Amino acid sequence: MDVVLVGLPGSGKSVVGRRLAARYRAVFIDLDEVIERAAGRSVAEIFEAEGEAGFRARERAAVGTLGGPDAAASVVRVIATGGGTVVDPRNRWRLYRGRLPVWIDGRPEVLAQRLRRSVTVRPLVAGRDPVGAVRALSAERRRFYAAAHRVTGVAELRTVVDSVSRIIEEHGRHGMVFDGRLHGPGTRLLLAETPLGVVTIGEGNAGAGVASALRRLEARRAILVSEPGAWSAAGEELAAGLEARGWPVELVLLPQGEAAKQLAVIGDGASSLARLRVERGEPIVAIGGGALGDTAGFLAATYLRGIPVIHVPTTLVAQIDSSIGGKTAVDLPEGKNLVGSFHQPAAVVIDITFLRTLAERERRAALGEAVKMAALGDERLFDLLESDGDAIAEGAAATFDSGLVAELVERAAWAKVQIVSADEREAGDRIRLNLGHSLGHAYEAAAGFANLLHGEAVAYGLRAACRIGEAMGITPTDRASRVERLLDKLSLALRPLPYSIDTVLALLGADKKHSGGRLRWVLPTADGTEVRNDVPAELVAHVGAGLLEEELRS
Repeated sequence: MDVVLVGLPGSGKSVVGRRLAARYRAVFIDLDEVIERAAGRSVAEIFEAEGEAGFRARERAAVGTLGGPDAAASVVRVIATGGGTVVDPRNRWRLYRGRLPVWIDGRPEVLAQRLRRSVTVRPLVAGRDPVGAVRALSAERRRFYAAAHRVTGVAELRTVVDSVSRIIEEHGRHGMVFDGRLHGPGTRLLLAETPLGVVTIGEGNAGAGVASALRRLEARRAILVSEPGAWSAAGEELAAGLEARGWPVELVLLPQGEAAKQLAVIGDGASSLARLRVERGEPIVAIGGGALGDTAGFLAATYLRGIPVIHVPTTLVAQIDSSIGGKTAVDLPEGKNLVGSFHQPAAVVIDITFLRTLAERERRAALGEAVKMAALGDERLFDLLESDGDAIAEGAAATFDSGLVAELVERAAWAKVQIVSADEREAGDRIRLNLGHSLGHAYEAAAGFANLLHGEAVAYGLRAACRIGEAMGITPTDRASRVERLLDKLSLALRPLPYSIDTVLALLGADKKHSGGRLRWVLPTADGTEVRNDVPAELVAHVGAGLLEEELRS
């Protein structure tokens, strides 16, 4: 097996790695040394000549030279990474998947003292207060390191090496897992403790992630809430994995799709929980897509005035959007999500394995939400969607195997975590996440929540927002064109919709984003969004009708 050591500058990865390699008679690889040999200059000199971007490109190339993981039971290679290597999602994919990542942790104050004494200059710390610099790096990178097995590096060298050895031995006893099955540990790529719950992203990690969350909540059983499609695709195997770990499993099945988002379903679900004698503080595990997550979240928010919920999103739109942020709701005939509550989950366990078997239409529709996140200002996500979005929608194996899908999910999901953490109850900046949702929700309601998937509706709403913004001088023409070209490339919102403009405008009147009788519109700018409540009604009607079939526009 390959052991990968990660951690902050000064944590001792290289010295621990050399000692560990000697103990196991393994090959030792220091990635910084690999980079320096290839460049013919030191890391500091690379930073000075090429900047951080140039160094990171060389770092990605160095990770690529490692090839695939070694499947041997014994330790074959010990790889010491640079402090920032695993910030790149693709590097983490290559280094964590099929290998044993170990985080050498240490208090920033101690690491800063080590850096002061070190003869090696760390470019991202040079010229700054070492303690402040290391603290900042620790806050930025903790979620990437925390996905690995943690040992404290603030101890004698032999003690640290012994701690890593115990992890290696424990890992060897349980065996390496390459098949990504839910009963195995899988690969964890990100682990973050946030105000929105513990967020985990990985491949084949659902079983281990749910078990960990249940233990943390001191649960006595696993109460799974799902719907028939998600249960067949993911829930049954997850339940088997939990039972294999010794968890008693109970199941509550709700209707499939938007049919679950009804007040009557909440009553039926609450009755099921009552029959199971679910107690306050006892968590439920929601397994499914956005509609299931919304309904199960609202059920958790209201049963016994609130019980914990663990989300296991099984669709792309749920993984990058709806499972994050604590919004729970059901629909009324008058509009979407009009009855609900804010109820943050205890954990969100994202397993990209589920996305491989999704129908292409579901993956493609979800990219409407991904385009929205890119339009909020993530240029790397924009580039990824432009170059590989269509292949991701088609489910091309290479997009999964290369880590493209994992990067897409991480970038979109983490962007939402950051926005919602700063504005949990939509009192301010969180409204940006509603870009494309005003007319999008109206189109979705006009379809009776049946013939138009949520992401597809958002794509229509994005086109409308770009056109309204451009007409008002808020959205630059080149920005609007870029968003619409990307939607074209992804085959989203191409055909006129078969709804009456009068119906759409009436449903728009029930939109939750009204304030003072005026609808707040989120409109794209050159690199973000602007919120306006002065969009002329005639402009809305004109743009909204432009996305409808000719005979239904008047």
